[in-house]
Amino acid sequence: MQFFLIFFLWDTVFSSPSTQIFGYDRPKILTYVFGLIIVRSIVLSARSVDIAGEVSRGDLSNYLVKPINYIKYWLTRDLSSKLLNLSFAMFEAVLLFIVLKPPFFLQTEALQLTFFVFSIFTAILLFFLLMFLFSMFALWYPDQAWGASFLLFIFVDFLGGGVFPLDVLPVNFQNILYLTPFPYLLFSPLQIYLGKFDTLLTVRNVLIGAIWVAILSVMVNKIWRLGLKVYRSEGR
Repeated sequence: MQFFLIFFLWDTVFSSPSTQIFGYDRPKILTYVFGLIIVRSIVLSARSVDIAGEVSRGDLSNYLVKPINYIKYWLTRDLSSKLLNLSFAMFEAVLLFIVLKPPFFLQTEALQLTFFVFSIFTAILLFFLLMFLFSMFALWYPDQAWGASFLLFIFVDFLGGGVFPLDVLPVNFQNILYLTPFPYLLFSPLQIYLGKFDTLLTVRNVLIGAIWVAILSVMVNKIWRLGLKVYRSEGR
């Protein structure tokens, strides 16, 4: 339902082929909307949404008595589930494309496509770390485990470009957003694919995403160790 609302909104705004708003023409804005289906399926389809539930039920104890790195275990599960989700998303996107017949922007430059792949990989790691970080709230407050994860999805949708492209916002607000990890999940990869960033800005966005991965990796490991000290294995 959300897809159709967004699609028909922008389809109406760009009903004239000559319309150009915020640097988008009709093919690029509708490619952005369709691209969200694919990028969401790769980046936001995460088995790690179950972490908070495992912690609140006390199932985490089963892993702590085994020689398993819990963080790497969930990262592996996340990555393995994405291929299946991607296949379903591709089928959905192709079906919708056949039905709606929108104009489509096809990126053919090898350098842009290479940076796009790098940005997607960075976004996958970034979202996993954010999800793990928010899920660790359950180590302190197991009865409110799902609240933090739900809040993360709201942040990602509105601050990551999942509802509208972030470059339609005031420049000052954009500059603040770019200091957070959220634009590098959905918005930045799609901008790179659409060729809306020049080479310097593309490299900068990929590097900032990678820096956030490094920062969140340190945060997750430190908070994980602190959380284990207060973990009470409730529910078991």
